[in-house]
Amino acid sequence: MSKRLECYVSVDIEASGPVPGLYSMLSIGACHVGDPTKTFYRELCPLNDNFIAEALKVSGFSLTELQHQGVAPTQAMHSFEQWLTSLTPNNERLVFVGLNATFDWSFINYYFWAFLGRNPFGISGLDIKAYYRGATGCNWAETTSRHMDQQLHPQQTKSHHALEDALYQAELFREIRQQLLNSSQKK
Repeated sequence: MSKRLECYVSVDIEASGPVPGLYSMLSIGACHVGDPTKTFYRELCPLNDNFIAEALKVSGFSLTELQHQGVAPTQAMHSFEQWLTSLTPNNERLVFVGLNATFDWSFINYYFWAFLGRNPFGISGLDIKAYYRGATGCNWAETTSRHMDQQLHPQQTKSHHALEDALYQAELFREIRQQLLNSSQKK
């Protein structure tokens, strides 16, 4: 039985709070990990007026502005699904990659199911923090982006803009994979 090829997609979101449904996903940024020139970005119309002030401060979004300028969630998720499909012409398995994937994954999964009735990523995602911990043997406190930056020296930086952060995460993931490859070749 041959292995199914995998397509790693770095995904980051900005939201108005910590829980999908109660709070809104405000933007989606994504890139193909192996070819970061392939990107996706949308700002979404909020589901409701709920927000945590710190979340809006971090993202810099205004719910009022997004009500007028954001894309409807159904349209955004349909566009995202089409973009994802374009990355896998040979039906590769899509792999969601995120930094603190549990947060971003929860919103992406909720929105795909709520607005399209399906999730092209399936039911799983790969968390860069856990991947880094497994690769290095560090403790959980050393899986912060700040610590990874000091060890991996990425060119990208974290900015709280969904696309920029997706590109940053993809670079971290590539660096960790390369270090694992290098260490396995030395054995």
